[in-house]
Amino acid sequence: MKIEISQNFPSYFQPAYPEEFELFHHFEVTAGIPTPLFAITTWKENGKPNVCFHAWSCFHGDNTAFFAVMGNLFQHTHTYANIRREECFGINFLPISAYDSLVNTIHQNEMETDEFAAGGFTLVKAKTIHAPIIKEAFLNLECTLKEIQDLSGAGITAMVIGQVQHAWVERDYAQGDKKRYGKDGYMLLVPAPQDLITGQPGQSAIATMNIEKLD
Repeated sequence: MKIEISQNFPSYFQPAYPEEFELFHHFEVTAGIPTPLFAITTWKENGKPNVCFHAWSCFHGDNTAFFAVMGNLFQHTHTYANIRREECFGINFLPISAYDSLVNTIHQNEMETDEFAAGGFTLVKAKTIHAPIIKEAFLNLECTLKEIQDLSGAGITAMVIGQVQHAWVERDYAQGDKKRYGKDGYMLLVPAPQDLITGQPGQSAIATMNIEKLD
């Protein structure tokens, strides 16, 4: 038997925090789909470096181009304004050991804040775009802005698509799967899965990957 959840908000769903369902759709915690966590890096208008700890994204392309498709980027943020102004951004993948440092950039994010310093990261200038990137990341992607869409039309979030122009890969991660997948590799956000029977909120989790089968 399957439980059905409609697009109408289930009245028995209880939020994990007061503004949860003002920020996120209830399908987010109904589905609980994991997505990779990474840092978006840009320059603020005043020249200070900005770090945005982000998920809700996918990466794909064809034989002509490769794209970063970032969903759910809030339009009120420094990052959104920076990307619109500079038309480029960096993407930085760090292991779970950097989680607390990345969270520090969430709590210290004023216009005058150097968010690389807040996270304890080393700033490197990108090669092909006007953006800072994080030296400690095991993978950096330099992206130019391809497209912005407000999918809901509500002016709350946007889907930002970047075209990857250049990639940096740490040498230790350049051969095979041993480093990229596991505790030293990609980390993922697991959105708090709602109890679909009782409506009780779940707790978000941070996960790493474990390869089960080679294809």
